[in-house]
Amino acid sequence: MKKILAVLMSAALGLSMLAGCTTKEETGSAAGPDKKTEDTADKGDGKYKLGITIQSLENDYWAGVFGEVESMLKEKGWEYTLVDCKDNSATQIGQIENFITAGCDMIMVHPSDPKAIEDVCKEALDAGVKVMCWDDKMENTTVNWVLDNTELGKTIAGPAADFINAHYSEDNKAEVCVIGYPQTPILLERENGILEGLKGAEGKYEVVANIEGLEANDAQTNVETVLQAHPDCKVFVTVSAGGDIGANQALLTKYNNNIPEDCGIFSPDATEQQMRAIKSGKEASNTTVGFEGSNSRTATACVELYDKVLSGETFENDDHNIYRPFVVINAENVDEYLADYE
Repeated sequence: MKKILAVLMSAALGLSMLAGCTTKEETGSAAGPDKKTEDTADKGDGKYKLGITIQSLENDYWAGVFGEVESMLKEKGWEYTLVDCKDNSATQIGQIENFITAGCDMIMVHPSDPKAIEDVCKEALDAGVKVMCWDDKMENTTVNWVLDNTELGKTIAGPAADFINAHYSEDNKAEVCVIGYPQTPILLERENGILEGLKGAEGKYEVVANIEGLEANDAQTNVETVLQAHPDCKVFVTVSAGGDIGANQALLTKYNNNIPEDCGIFSPDATEQQMRAIKSGKEASNTTVGFEGSNSRTATACVELYDKVLSGETFENDDHNIYRPFVVINAENVDEYLADYE
């Protein structure tokens, strides 16, 4: 993928959301919400109708991954609708209800609040609709595609602790800022994992600020405020790509594009923008933890799971939870994953 496409992806997805993101006109009979008229496992043409609702398309990670997912679904000739709920549970419930009424074969949810949508997801299952949850261990789903967020937090913090040990000491402690989003339970788990992982540099750091910053713009603004109060804060750990991207821009501005060697950002998500910042060696982004490795690899894994769910594969192990892998990406291996975008 050309770099400019990645830069414009978020805006493009926003427009596609407003348009409904449907690839073609609805065809065939749309069953009512009580019962679908055919078993998706027996669908002869191999083409399906999907409804996808996620928290936010303003998030850099989601924008990048679902730009790739859209391309793959179009290649398959599947009908789909992709929307975000602006992190509002009531909106998301309405979206799921619309997907059921429209006769979707499968619904994928990235919950704003998983407990709030359990009942409507049960309605979907009762209507014969497959349900996949991304990120949360829900009960009323066909399968949950999840992360161990505590371990992910520790994995993010491990390289940060190593960095602190290399550049700081008990007599010269690192000032650390944690960028979280505690209102989302899984991100609070991730943040707690980060705080636990930082203990690998015990005695050599102090957390001077704990701020929110899920989206890049919010993170940049909040980091700028932190830097005013704590001008020597140079180590940033975050629960999201937006936190990394926003903090990086704030630090580039503060240091006039000349980042000190004892300044670094440690994050998840491994978007193209994050990895290019790491590759440059001139920005604050130091290490990111990807799940499959890049947006395109994550999208491929996601669509492969769509295929498995729709073909009728059952998921019995670990209460139908499928755990995703982690990969730590830094200057040593970033080229391998950036090659996916060339």
